[in-house]
Formats: sequence, structure tokens, C-alpha cells
Amino acid sequence: MGEGKKRAIRVGFDGQLKLEFHGARITSDAGLLVYRELDEAFGLTAMAEDLFQDTRTGANVQHPMTALLRQSVYGRTAGYDDVNDADRLRVDPTMRTLVGGRAVMRHAASTSQMARFETKLLADEVNIEALMALPGRWVDRVNRRALMKKLVLDMDSSESPVYGQQEGSEYNGHFGCECYHPLFCFNQDGDLEGAMLREGNVASAHGWRVLLKPIVTRYRERFLQRFFRADAAFARPEIYEYLEAEEFLYAIRLPANQVLQREIAHLLTRPVGRPPKKPRVLYHSFEYQAGSWDRARRVVAKVEWHAGELFPRVGFIVTNLPWRMDRVMRFYNKRGTAEQWIKEGKYALNWTRLSCHGFLDNEIRLQLFALAYNLANFVRRLALPGSVKHWSLTTLREKLIKIGAKVVRHARYVTFQMAEVAIPRRLFATILRRIARLRPVPV
Repeated sequence: MGEGKKRAIRVGFDGQLKLEFHGARITSDAGLLVYRELDEAFGLTAMAEDLFQDTRTGANVQHPMTALLRQSVYGRTAGYDDVNDADRLRVDPTMRTLVGGRAVMRHAASTSQMARFETKLLADEVNIEALMALPGRWVDRVNRRALMKKLVLDMDSSESPVYGQQEGSEYNGHFGCECYHPLFCFNQDGDLEGAMLREGNVASAHGWRVLLKPIVTRYRERFLQRFFRADAAFARPEIYEYLEAEEFLYAIRLPANQVLQREIAHLLTRPVGRPPKKPRVLYHSFEYQAGSWDRARRVVAKVEWHAGELFPRVGFIVTNLPWRMDRVMRFYNKRGTAEQWIKEGKYALNWTRLSCHGFLDNEIRLQLFALAYNLANFVRRLALPGSVKHWSLTTLREKLIKIGAKVVRHARYVTFQMAEVAIPRRLFATILRRIARLRPVPV
């Protein structure tokens, strides 16, 4: 299937070698079967059947919406971030198995079919709304089985550089490039609760309410401790007021000003004597009310004196946390993990590849990347044993997903004869057992 009889390729260093390509019987992505197993355990991509509206009729319906979503998500998870890869992936035995249905014995969707799915079908008003809510729905489905005890939301923005005339892209002075400026919100487990594409020249906090409100609404009725962290770009009184009204505890970096500096003047005098090798860290907590605030709020300051530096490093956090000053700072500093998760999305999934001309088309691509990211993160945090739980998404793709296999079809079974190099059989079996325990108990 999908193969013609072509002469073998020869190499010069060994005349006995012949190279043959069997795209329909050999795969380089057999590790994706693990991701499909976890998907099935939670029924993630199957949600598309009830959420998406299929406007196709007649002979145009070769693959259902669920199958097309799987091909989009699994392709991006494996590093195929462009629909142009579909013509090769449609004959790949792993992709055909993942997609299911008629793809198993025939082909998965072609480039033109995938392009119509991503730019036409998902652009329908009902479908784009469902797609933007789907990353959060996936997180909810997983967390119902994983017994979430608290919620910590980290909000941050990033840049997606562009190299053409994409609609909505603008020059951003902070990043120094033509780009989009997407906004992300993660939870403490690294799951992407929501993402939103924005024009390139908007402020970092622009549209925060549009992204945050649906997330907060999803958790409102759950009995959880709820926290929020963000950098100084989100130091806005309307954000404080919203979080307080929703009973969130928060820690948000506050830009320095003269009033804040005066509050810690007693800590800004350089300590007498030889500075120690370790930094001297001092804290101060006080009440502060900016002119635009409706009331005074607690501010925690941290002053660090480092050997060899003339001036101290100073940071301010506005917070409603009732904790000790050092604990507040430690909690805020964990916000840096959100930046790491954004980097993983960039480098492991290439979610900055938003190369369509239309803004809506690129919004759809970002949401599909968000689903691929969440699927990969679910595998990492729920399926990997402790010995490999530290693996990055890039390592997962290179070692777990990129397993070569020969596919042998029999009358009753299909056998994937897997290469055993980076992932031994015992580890692969352990991962599958851990996923099996995540399945719902039959009633």
C-alpha cells in the first residue's frame, strides 16, 4: 500500500548493502501507540464526536472529525507541524492505526483533506469555540481521575516570530521582531489550561480576562485551594480585584517605584564588613496603596546583597497570601516553571510555527498545538515511571515516540516489531501498565 516497485539505493562504502523504503510497512513513530493508549484511557480525542459540528455531506466524508483531529494532534506531537506532511503520514502504519476507522486498511487523510479540516471545518463558529475550550476539557477529564488537591495558575505571554505578511502580526519592541504575542495559562502540573493568540504589538496582559475567566469558572465549584502567579506585566488593580472576588490567593511581581523604595530604605545600606560568599537576603512586608488601587494591599520585598555587586537586587511582590515573607517569595519564584513549559512548547512541538496568512487559521493551529502539548504532558506526568519522569518533551519525542518498527499483518493480528534501543521492552511495558491503571473501573 502506497509503495511502488523501485530499485534499491546503493552506498559506496559497502557494496553488499541495499537500501529499500517501505513506508506502509515500516514506521519511525511506533512510540505514538503509548500516546494513543493514554488518549483511549481518558477518551480525549473521542470528545470531538460530540463537540464538533461536521458540515460535510455525501462523498466528501471520508474521515470523521475525530479521525482528523487525531491526525492533527498526533502529527504535531511527533514533530510534523505542517499539513504538508500529511501525504507521507497518510500511508504510515502507525498514523493509520492511531487514526482508526477506514485509515487502518486504506489511508489516513491527505494534505488537502487536512488543510480543509484545519482552515475550513474548524473555522466554523461552533467548532472554533469548542476547539478553544478543548484543552481545558482535557485537563478536567484527566484531573477527575488524578485527584487534584490544589490549583496553581501561572499566566505568561511569549512571542511567535513570523516571516511573512501574516494577518495580525506586528513588530514587538520587547522581543525585537515581527511576531504574534500569544498568552498562556498553565497549572502546577504543567498542563496548558488555555491559550490565546493575539496581535504582535499588544501589551503582555492584554485580554487576560478573556483567557482567565473560563478557566476560573471551570474550577469555581470545586473544593480546592486556588492560587495565581504572574510577572510584573500583570500587576494591574483590575486583576487583583477579580482574583479577590473569586477567592484566589495570588502573588504578582510589582514594578519598583520611589514609594516602594522608600519603604525598604533601611535595607538598602550596604552591610558593613567583608561580604560572605552566599548572598545576604533580607525581607520586609508592608501595606501599600497605589493611586489606582481601591485599597491598600500587602507587599513583600526581597533585598539580596551579592558579593562583587555594588547595588542590591530588589524585588517586590503584591500578595494576599498570609504566609511568612520568605515562603511568599519561594512560592512566587516557582513561577519560572511556566517559562520552561513555554520553551518546551516552542522547541519540542514548534508551536511558534504559525505560518498561515489568516489570523483565525493561526489561532486554530495554536489550539491544535496546545492539545498536542497537553497529550505529551499527560504521558510524562501520569505514565512515566520515576526513573524517566524527568524527561523533557523533546527527550520523550526522540526516545519514546521515535521508535522504529516493522509492521506485520496476519489474519487476526497486526504485529509491530519494535526496535529496542533507547526504550527497552521492560520500560515500554511498564508505561502501558501505568496507563492501564488510569482506565475507569467497569461498573
